[in-house]
Amino acid sequence: MPDVPCFMIANFVVHDAETYRKYEKGFFPILKRHGGEFFTFDDQSDTLEGSSPPPGRIVIFKFPSEKNARAWWADPDYQALSEHRRAGTNMEFLTLVHGLPPRD
Repeated sequence: MPDVPCFMIANFVVHDAETYRKYEKGFFPILKRHGGEFFTFDDQSDTLEGSSPPPGRIVIFKFPSEKNARAWWADPDYQALSEHRRAGTNMEFLTLVHGLPPRD
C-alpha cells in the first residue's frame, strides 16, 4: 500500500501563554524537517452535533505519510520542545488521522 497523507488534530487549552509561545517559536522548523505542513487553528470551533464543544484550541497539520508523522513525534528535538507545550497547556488529545489511499 502506498503512503497516504496523515493529519494531526490537536485540542488543548492554553493556561500559560508565555510558556506556550516558547513551544510555538520552535515548532515550525521541526514540523518542516519531517515534511509537515501547518493547516489551520481555531480558538472558537463550533460543534454542530454532540454534547459539548471541545475546549480551547484545535490545531490541524499534515504530513506526507504516517512514517513522517511518527518520526516528527519521536524526534528528540520535538520531545524536548514539547515540554513547553506540556507546561503551558492542558492537552485534551493529539490524534493521527489517515488520509484516503489513492484511487485506481
